[in-house]
Amino acid sequence: MSYHNPNTPPRKSATFDDYTLAEIRRAAATGIYDIRGAGTKRKVPHFDDLLFLGASISRYPLEGYREKCDTSVVLGTRFAKKPIYLKTPITIAGMSFGALSGNAKEALGRGATIAGTSTTTGDGGMTDEERGHSQTLVYQYLPSRYGMNPKDLRRADAIEVVVGQGAKPGGGGMLLGQKISDRVANMRNLPKGIDQRSACRHPDWTGPDDLEIKILELREITNWEKPIYIKVGGARPYYDTALAVKAGADVVVLDGMQGGTAATQDVFIENVGMPTLACIRPAVQALQDLGMHRKVQLIISGGIRSGADVAKALALGADAVAIGTAALVAIGDNDPKWEDEYQKLGTTAGAYDDWHEGKDPAGITTQDPELMKRLDPVLAGRRLANYLKVMTLEAQTIARACGHNRLHNLEPEDLVALTMEAAAMAQVPLAGTNWYPGKAGF
Repeated sequence: MSYHNPNTPPRKSATFDDYTLAEIRRAAATGIYDIRGAGTKRKVPHFDDLLFLGASISRYPLEGYREKCDTSVVLGTRFAKKPIYLKTPITIAGMSFGALSGNAKEALGRGATIAGTSTTTGDGGMTDEERGHSQTLVYQYLPSRYGMNPKDLRRADAIEVVVGQGAKPGGGGMLLGQKISDRVANMRNLPKGIDQRSACRHPDWTGPDDLEIKILELREITNWEKPIYIKVGGARPYYDTALAVKAGADVVVLDGMQGGTAATQDVFIENVGMPTLACIRPAVQALQDLGMHRKVQLIISGGIRSGADVAKALALGADAVAIGTAALVAIGDNDPKWEDEYQKLGTTAGAYDDWHEGKDPAGITTQDPELMKRLDPVLAGRRLANYLKVMTLEAQTIARACGHNRLHNLEPEDLVALTMEAAAMAQVPLAGTNWYPGKAGF
């Protein structure tokens, strides 16, 4: 016979918490898995677990008002006749027209242009608004081939061959029928109102040797002018980076599991891939082993939010970063001013992730004409430009404090880690020590 003390509160299971129990009940009631947008919501080691040391006697800081700190970067210097010059190393990641409204794509192009950086198309092709308002536009070449044509390949400033995405490495995306308007259907050459699924692999190549042939084909189509990026999800960063370089890539884009997505299975988002922080050093090591670090540029994406994140990614060896979710927030996504409408959808501002349903109150992840009108692309573009400016200034502030007159002079020696996990992933010392897990000689 057991006795329960009435003064002791009931104890809930850490394994079967309220969210887990609710998901079990939902699955049992519906027989379908959950689909959502955004990125992983579980806590994993991230840039917050790293700190900069700053300068004191051993290094002199730079005076922010009198000494310059260069933020520019050139992408595609390996083979392309026309590499891309950017004023800031913060770029806009690929997000498709279809997943996003036309106004949102225009806003991203406007903001990136004001800031002097690039934006990227996405699965679904190139819109005239995006091309018209993007000074530098990267064209994504995806397994689905939606909207792909040689004319737009030539109109782009660079081509990004998407092998994988951080939120779903090894998996394809979804665009549900309610977002397949006449225009989206026409661009994708598929029926209106019918659910569309993007393939998880390219139909005409299956390995690095075939990828090399595909890269050469794209170079021939574009007269060797455009830089060729290869984008991979954060799964096996050392080998994927090495194989992309050997296949002839100018730039490698590496997307960690904190990267967002418009719609895929929740089980994918939360359980497949590696944290962004764990991906950077293996990719840099691959480039160094091949003698290609800084010759083939590395762009890191997945959970970049601030200038501090940018500075940390560059200190670990990246050449640039890409932002997606943060850019959407900057132009108005999950804005509390729409809280009443988020509540009606059964969620709240800051947690809304049902982007696939096409009911976004902010007018960003929708094809509803009335909702789309809520997003002013000119104002939203200015907001994005402001955000990019602040991020760049923050990164400059940190670089100067560490004694560097160029963002790309930041190095791992400028960093320490707060946790054992972050120290091991970033391969920088645990704060107060000269050691990290796995360091040779210890």
